[in-house]
Amino acid sequence: CRFSQMLHPIFEEASNVIKEEYPDKNQVVFARVDCDQHSDIAQRYRISKYPTLKLFRNGMMMKREYRGQRSVTAIADYIRQQKSNPIREVQDLEEINTADRSRRNIIGYFEQKDSENYRTFERVANILHDDCVFLSAFGAISKAERFSGDNIIYKPPGENAPDMVYLGSLTNFDLIYAWTQDKCVPLVREITFENGEELTEEGLPFLILFHMKDDLESLEKFQQEVARQLISEKGTINFLHADCDKFRHPLLHIQKTPADCPVIAIDSFRHMYVFPDFSDLSVPGKLKQFVLDLHSGKLHREFHHGPDPTDVAPGQPIQDLASSPPESSFQKLAPSEHRYTLLREKDEL
Repeated sequence: CRFSQMLHPIFEEASNVIKEEYPDKNQVVFARVDCDQHSDIAQRYRISKYPTLKLFRNGMMMKREYRGQRSVTAIADYIRQQKSNPIREVQDLEEINTADRSRRNIIGYFEQKDSENYRTFERVANILHDDCVFLSAFGAISKAERFSGDNIIYKPPGENAPDMVYLGSLTNFDLIYAWTQDKCVPLVREITFENGEELTEEGLPFLILFHMKDDLESLEKFQQEVARQLISEKGTINFLHADCDKFRHPLLHIQKTPADCPVIAIDSFRHMYVFPDFSDLSVPGKLKQFVLDLHSGKLHREFHHGPDPTDVAPGQPIQDLASSPPESSFQKLAPSEHRYTLLREKDEL
């Protein structure tokens, strides 16, 4: 790969720069993998383009890969940024009262910084600092919030949204990470030009609500029904919403325009399937069945062969293949800091 060969000396020089700043070999490790020789590693981490730069913390791959400039300075700066403390220590509880409530805030109250509880909190913050703001308070400053010992709370967005308290073990990384991730990463996320490629790399199909930017009512209804019907499907499909005006291209592939919004569709990365009628969203089990039909292969089968025989009313002809919507997927092109292009697989430009 010519681009991999071009990056190799830059990557190696960046590692030498960082080694001088962080001589302890356990602080930062640079590694390279030949994916021809180690295809199992490439498959495990869903590597499909080269070269790819992935960051791991505590053995866990971060969902955001490095997409900055391919230069020694830029890569070294990225590592320095990753080594910076992701937690802001407050000196007065008033700082927490005036925290930005448009963001998701995780606050840890600890008796002392040199403790197993805080080290576990720090590990979680290192992984999720892009999704939440992490704050901490210690000793006398945090005493009022530690009536039952060290404490972690979540302040959701919104001035009047109530706090949520973590009730598990403060030394159990897996428990704290799962709780914090659930709070920091919303169930229904917005797909944008900036995060589209990142979401694709998670490897899960998309269930997308296309809606007009100011149509918050449809978004709220979609969020409620996803939480009500599909919480058990979290981890098998990504729940997303998209601005109809910005994402006209994928709408076009399902024969829709912004005038048709709100529209719900699934993108399996092979095809796009349209939820028949947005007004059926609140029908009990309707949205869940749509997702289950994806997993069972029914949507794919009907895409190519028309409705299953058991679903065809007597005397109703099986759908003509020519009337099927075009095959499509959210297709990644050359990564760009400012652009994410969505194209169906066989688009002709």
